[in-house]
Amino acid sequence: MTTAVLTLLSPPRLATEIKGRPHPIPNSNPSKLQHIRSIPKITCSSITTQSQSAKQDLLNLISDQDRGLKTQKDPEKRDAIVKAIDAMANLGRNTVTTGDSLSATWRLLWTTEKEQLFIIEKAYLFGTQAGDVLQVIDVDKKTLNNVITFPPDGVFFVRSAIEIASSQRVNFKFTSAVLRGSNWEIPLPPFGQGWFETVYLDDEIRVVKDIRDDYLIVEHAPYNWKE
Repeated sequence: MTTAVLTLLSPPRLATEIKGRPHPIPNSNPSKLQHIRSIPKITCSSITTQSQSAKQDLLNLISDQDRGLKTQKDPEKRDAIVKAIDAMANLGRNTVTTGDSLSATWRLLWTTEKEQLFIIEKAYLFGTQAGDVLQVIDVDKKTLNNVITFPPDGVFFVRSAIEIASSQRVNFKFTSAVLRGSNWEIPLPPFGQGWFETVYLDDEIRVVKDIRDDYLIVEHAPYNWKE
């Protein structure tokens, strides 16, 4: 290739002096440079922004759903929430959610789990009302407590043993259950086992899907529950 052709292929001012003679910088085609500049960069900042946006969309969808009671009668709303959960699961698909960060007292924001919703809805029949609904997890001790509180003194909780099955799945087996008041306690027999997957986890919320295709969205409670 002649020097004249090389010069024509080189953009203005993209040349260096080598031994006193101009020499084009390799691969300096203007159209290629423009194409390279036009490729969007995927950065940690953009991923975080995407995650925060998807999370806010999900929280907005469940904000007026009374922990899931209203969703039971609104299939379109349920579909929209599940779609938003799937988006969160996609964002969290390559993350580990069964480590130490899983250990916490988690407070219910929304669920499709019918037994929990039944107790929340029908608590008035027993002269009370449901307070916080919690999951208390300790990965090191391999324990899980599912808790429904009935202020000021009542509580129903189910103890479980857990095993970490994968980066996002936890197996559990119920070991006992207790219905407790201010000065009385009724033990109940254990009643099952299964698994759940935490498909998204950050320092504010946790999004869960379980063996029965039920969904759970919980937040970090502002306190630690203990028996």
